[in-house]
Amino acid sequence: MRWGGWAFLVLFFANSILAAAQNSSSTGVATVSSEDLLAQPVADNWTSYNGDYTGRRFSRLGQITPSNVGQLRAAWVFHPGNSRLLEVTPVVVRGIMYVTSSNDVFALDAKTGRTLWHYQRPVSSGLLDDAAAHKNRGVAVWKDFVYSETDDAHLLCLDARSGGLIWDIQYAEKEKHYGATSAPLVINGTVIVGTSGGDSGVRGFLEAHDAVTGKLKWHLWTIPGPGEFGSDSWPRDAYLYGGATTWMPGTYDPELNTLYWTTSNAAPDFLGDTRPGDNLYTACVLAIDPDTGKMKWYFQFTPHDLYDYDANETPVLVDLKENGETRKLLAQANRNGFFYLLDRTNGKFWSAKPFVERLNWAKSIDPSGRPVLSGLIPTKDGTRICPGMTGATNWFSPSYNPDTQIFYVMALEGCSVLFASPEPFKRGQTYYNTGAKIPPGEHNQKILLALSVRDGKTLWRYPQAGRGDSWGGTLATATGLVFFADDTGSFEAVDGSSGRALWHFNTGQGMHASPMTYSVDGVQYVAIAAGSDVFAFSLPQ
Repeated sequence: MRWGGWAFLVLFFANSILAAAQNSSSTGVATVSSEDLLAQPVADNWTSYNGDYTGRRFSRLGQITPSNVGQLRAAWVFHPGNSRLLEVTPVVVRGIMYVTSSNDVFALDAKTGRTLWHYQRPVSSGLLDDAAAHKNRGVAVWKDFVYSETDDAHLLCLDARSGGLIWDIQYAEKEKHYGATSAPLVINGTVIVGTSGGDSGVRGFLEAHDAVTGKLKWHLWTIPGPGEFGSDSWPRDAYLYGGATTWMPGTYDPELNTLYWTTSNAAPDFLGDTRPGDNLYTACVLAIDPDTGKMKWYFQFTPHDLYDYDANETPVLVDLKENGETRKLLAQANRNGFFYLLDRTNGKFWSAKPFVERLNWAKSIDPSGRPVLSGLIPTKDGTRICPGMTGATNWFSPSYNPDTQIFYVMALEGCSVLFASPEPFKRGQTYYNTGAKIPPGEHNQKILLALSVRDGKTLWRYPQAGRGDSWGGTLATATGLVFFADDTGSFEAVDGSSGRALWHFNTGQGMHASPMTYSVDGVQYVAIAAGSDVFAFSLPQ
């Protein structure tokens, strides 16, 4: 081995020892076990993007309560310095916090916000759409490894003790205008990743890699190819650039050993002439065997989507007692404006209720789960469609309190005038075939909603002041609190049973991220990314 190689190893292990020494002084050991990832609900640790595999964003920590939440103060603020609008949810394991900003990854002391290590990687050029904005929503952790996706669809494995790069795998071609914006998900020693680029003329897929070696374990196309089931919903070569990307992390039921992953809209967005049929598996939730990548079942929320109604909102796992039996269900507040319940064992449709008032693209959902269409579609001269282009909700996270069976979601009451303008697919250009604008005289409004999971009814509404352009999610706790990012740049807490406002902190920045909570040395913290900073809050000590 040349001296350069030895120097690298010496530096690598020196950094590892230094980081371990730093960690031991205030944060403990970072090693993540399978039991850590399976724990639910979460408490001291927040081990994945949604906290645990259920997607509930529910914590059993109890130090912060409705009676003392008004005393919350900023404990620390971290500024990574290379992004104006963070979308990350921090991951915390035994006092160490991992956050991303574009292609960079940071390990922080979760008590103080002090940087322990920083993995730095330049942003990529030649990207389209969301990938070109270098969005990154966080990491996955397992054993002594930290996994991150890059804007140009590389999967990175870092040493959790030092931030040293262990391996780097390109799993999609940026030359074909794939990108990545999600946090990976680790299940049973397997790292699962998806891609962005649904409006860039790509064919979506999921991929699984061995968490130790990075070796490919399986690949699942989310648009069927010729001869496969569902391929008749795509004429000629339209399947090659039809969308169905997988740009948000899924959820997982270990008892059923089933992975639930959602897919994006069909492309081109607002024009269906080139893609007649249902366009499988766009705007779907897919139930997948995580060991093999085989699909168990699917459910399509918006067949032949003409409205940009991605189904990438979090599929939340809920269990309800029904006639003495526990029903394993999947709940999703969909971008199309309906709140769905499905049987997650087989995909059978359970119910769907509208959760916004401005909804005109469909009249209802029929007993099989298909929408009863109104006939309104985008046109050359423009058509007013509700919900609008950004949807009744979007990728920012809902939350669910299993104790009260209440589902919390940030909704948008709004419409768009949608235009259809046929253009052929051109490599290197977004594949929208459309335009959109807010109807004259209309005002979009964000509203925090509490929904009864059992019947889909709205229990309370917390209307937001603002322009309706925030993208912040929610967090529920066992003490009955709901934390969320409001539409004026404030981080807020309300009573989860009534919606009564209890606390707020003005970050002075727009929020495009979802909150989380964790505990170190007996102190509970609540954290959220706001603008270019990560804020952590705690009670006075």
